[in-house]
Amino acid sequence: MTSEPARPYSYYTLLCICCGIVLGCYFGTYMRFPVVPLFAQSLGADTVLVGVINAAFLLAAGALSLPLGLIATRLGMKRLAGIGLLILAASSFLLAVSHTPHQLIWIYLFSGAGLAAFGPTTMSYVAGISPPTHLGRAYGWYTTALYVGMSLGPAAGGFVAEAWGFPMVFILSGLSIFVTFWVTFFFLPRARHVMPGGHQHSPIGRAVIREALKNLPLLGSWVATGGGCFGLGIVLTFLPLHAHERGLSYGQIGLIFAVQGVMNALSRLPFGHLSDRVQNRSLLVILGLLGVVASLAGYGISRRPMHFNLCAVAMGLSMGLAFTSVAAFSVETVLPEFRGLAMGGYNSAIYLGMMVSSAGLGPIIGRIGFEDGFLITAFITLLITGGSCLLMKNFSPPGTPAPKAS
Repeated sequence: MTSEPARPYSYYTLLCICCGIVLGCYFGTYMRFPVVPLFAQSLGADTVLVGVINAAFLLAAGALSLPLGLIATRLGMKRLAGIGLLILAASSFLLAVSHTPHQLIWIYLFSGAGLAAFGPTTMSYVAGISPPTHLGRAYGWYTTALYVGMSLGPAAGGFVAEAWGFPMVFILSGLSIFVTFWVTFFFLPRARHVMPGGHQHSPIGRAVIREALKNLPLLGSWVATGGGCFGLGIVLTFLPLHAHERGLSYGQIGLIFAVQGVMNALSRLPFGHLSDRVQNRSLLVILGLLGVVASLAGYGISRRPMHFNLCAVAMGLSMGLAFTSVAAFSVETVLPEFRGLAMGGYNSAIYLGMMVSSAGLGPIIGRIGFEDGFLITAFITLLITGGSCLLMKNFSPPGTPAPKAS
């Protein structure tokens, strides 16, 4: 047996590298988000087909995140993240040369597979290098970088589309992600070289899934994640069309996404530190989701740019509180060897939650309009929040005695 390789990287250096990579990936990927619905509409897509296009991306990402999360350590975390980045870059370049809405569906399916390879893998990597006492703040830094990318990307995409047209948005998106691939290739060390005690392979098989289904707090964290992203899905898919119908320009629509993302990003660090100090992070998750519910209702009744931007502030803060806490909570509910499963399920919940709202609400919004569609989404998100609260209550970390029933 060979001796353990030297670890020249400090924890903070590794975390900074991960943050830089995730920022580059999500900046390039989210440049497209406020633009693709408008681009699809310009190619002749109706509201239902716009929902199907976004749903294709989210379906692929959601369906593949859990299995890829399970096998990430076996394939190699760095290798799998790199493959995901290459797929995302290629899909952006393909969007630039597409001519029909149905081509967008296939390209977005391909793109979803790329994000499924990247997202759970990098989150598991961060969990693997982080001390248990620093999970909240580690995900605070990680998701701050993620949401800086998610805020700057849509803003840049909106302004580039207004100045140079849709194809240039997709070309710049692809170039940004391709550069991020090379940063990953040269600077991110392999997981087995830097994780304390080496990294353990996640068990694979039906027994693992059965054990996960018995872990109610883990299921609760996935339900909470899916509920929040059910609300986020309508924002990403239909807010550009809703705001444009209210008379907002492409640049103003990009600004809404930027405000939401910036507030989300700025809140991640303080909320991450806060989640490390509370006895049970699930309380912060529920409070954040209730803020998401209120923000969705506000988006629905907004009329002017100021209204939309105020809702963006509230939505960003609420997402920051809920999702920084729920990511760390998911990791806490399982033993270290099951982190890939926890993060795979977490990412699946993100994309499947957004997919259900994108695809399911498209026909409904086509009949009742955007305002009532957002209000219905807020009500459904509220119901899901209640269900997740019931599943996450009475949580105790693995290896500690479960609380006795009263």
